Amino acid sequence: MDPIKYLKRFDAYPVEENYLQDLAKLQSLHMQHIPFENLDVIRKVPIYLNLENIYDKVVNQHRGGYCYELNGLFCWLLQQIGFDAKMISATVMKPDGSYAKPDTHAAIIVELDAPYLVDAGFGDSTISPIPLGGERHTDNSGTYRIDEIETDVYELTRENDGDEKVLYRFTLDEKKLEDFHEGCIFNQVSEESTFTHDDIVTKATPEGRVTLTGTTLTRTIDGRKEKQELTEAEKMKMLEEEFGIVLDTEKPLRI
Repeated sequence: MDPIKYLKRFDAYPVEENYLQDLAKLQSLHMQHIPFENLDVIRKVPIYLNLENIYDKVVNQHRGGYCYELNGLFCWLLQQIGFDAKMISATVMKPDGSYAKPDTHAAIIVELDAPYLVDAGFGDSTISPIPLGGERHTDNSGTYRIDEIETDVYELTRENDGDEKVLYRFTLDEKKLEDFHEGCIFNQVSEESTFTHDDIVTKATPEGRVTLTGTTLTRTIDGRKEKQELTEAEKMKMLEEEFGIVLDTEKPLRI
């Protein structure tokens, strides 16, 4: 695996220093060029928590992935270029306010002058590192803060138009990629998984975000959402032109 080729995949080469502004640039560029997507899940293509496989998919095949793939590979890259980075697990809050299966989301903690949460694999979320001290951070997707709700347990909260929503809770216990094996299988096969029902492809843009859900394309520009319904042919074209993804439609599904 080649860190330089990976950096070039999302227009981030060279990296000059290892300061907060450099980390923020890496995360933002990663999320603008490498989409969060579940296309393999929907097509019953198994996802294995193997860095070499993930590197081949993301870098060589110009694909994206979901949290284990994106944050697993990004954490490896950060370590390779000198950041003090580790993987952690998180428990996602569902839209109804209940929590999903515990510890099935993968994220990253980077130690700089203080610990920062870095997450390139949560879809529509912050594009910047968030400090763990409760300070508020705003970008074009909302305002975020992290609170310690009990000893060594933290919550990531987003505020939009005065409404607050907890996105997930986490601890700082270090995890390895293989620790997410059960969660990775759950999110590929369970009816309770967000990712087993329809195609989801999303990436950040300088103005906001572009998201494809099923055949609905949503562009968010400075907080305004514009929706467009696509035919199946238009969807395949949009995957290629907007997200750089070309699916092998001749390849049979692996079930």
